[in-house]
Amino acid sequence: MPVDVRLLTEPDFPDWVRALNTGFLRAPTSTDEEIEDRRSSVGLSRMRGAFDDGRCVATYRSFGQRLTAVGGAEVAANAVSNVTVSPTHRRRGLLTRMITEDLGAAKERGDVAATLIAAEYPIYGRYGFGPATRMAEWEIDVPRTGLDPRWSGPEDGGRIDLVDASDVRKLGPALHERVRRATPGAVDRGERWWQVFTGEVRPGWAPWKDPFFAVHRSAAGEVDGLLAYVCDAKWGDGKQPLNTATVLELTAASPAAERALWRYVCSVDWVQTVRTGPRAPDALVADLFPNARAARIVTLGDWLWVRILDVPAALEARTYGMPGALVVEVGDRLGFAGGRYCLEVGTDGRGSCTPTRDAAEVALDVRELGALWLGDASAVRLAALGRLTEERAGAAAIADALLGTPRSPWCPDVF
Repeated sequence: MPVDVRLLTEPDFPDWVRALNTGFLRAPTSTDEEIEDRRSSVGLSRMRGAFDDGRCVATYRSFGQRLTAVGGAEVAANAVSNVTVSPTHRRRGLLTRMITEDLGAAKERGDVAATLIAAEYPIYGRYGFGPATRMAEWEIDVPRTGLDPRWSGPEDGGRIDLVDASDVRKLGPALHERVRRATPGAVDRGERWWQVFTGEVRPGWAPWKDPFFAVHRSAAGEVDGLLAYVCDAKWGDGKQPLNTATVLELTAASPAAERALWRYVCSVDWVQTVRTGPRAPDALVADLFPNARAARIVTLGDWLWVRILDVPAALEARTYGMPGALVVEVGDRLGFAGGRYCLEVGTDGRGSCTPTRDAAEVALDVRELGALWLGDASAVRLAALGRLTEERAGAAAIADALLGTPRSPWCPDVF
């Protein structure tokens, strides 16, 4: 019998969880508590599975998301998560069926884009997703930074306070929203995110260790930074501390708060190494130190992937670095966003985008448009790679001048 791909019903859910765990190489068995916790946090209306003879062999889920565009406006996005295909059913087109149905539904709903964090690189370009933000993780050798070990707090009148998880649940959401609206690529967080982050809800499948929480308050008393970190308890010979602090979250609404929180975590007694966790590639962290070589990049790669579903809406949602015009030919083998469009940007940095019959100046696939949309990728570089065609000389450079951003876009979240 053919494999049945469909939206989930309530009785399907436990078997869907088993298939999800199988795909992510976790123990396939689940407790009733785990299944109930997962079920309470998701809705079935956008969950899909593939079933062979009644057994779930592939999983897929999407949910609504608010995604920040360049300039601070937000667009409705279709966030994709929990994608697996069991090893017995690979290369049978199951993901293609699930993702095509889901993207079609998102397009019909009016979502401007779809997003995901890719576990594997080669998969999602086939469906029009492009890597739109990148990430870097640093390891900091604290004794080599050249920082003054006598540092006792910010010098600009601000202060850092350790707080409890309950304080984070009160203070964190407003701070995150403030930062999200100023950060292209950032996404919204619901109440459950904060419950899990602070340990109020502890999913059975995820190990938990209570973090330390700290907030930065400006000289005016405003909370403009949040830090969460955990430490190990490693000591070397001769009773020498060799502890590592791993940053789980560092959100800052100002450069002063960001500098102060990094300085703080590097000043904690016994901590010899700091792991920064995923950060934007142009984060301030390494260059904060007198000796920038004390921070070395240990991970560098793609992060948030974006799939444009509505080209005019996406290009009109963001702002631009200069006035100008560009005619773009967009290819889309799935048929959701293909066409030729004229982008015209005024002196106020706002753009209008309309279908056109004018000759194209650049031609690219929708996956490359997704990579360019938040300002991280370079059209000139994509042309050199053969992934963008320059139909008029110099048009790729114009695209970069229009679409580029002063700082890298960044998504602080995994979903």
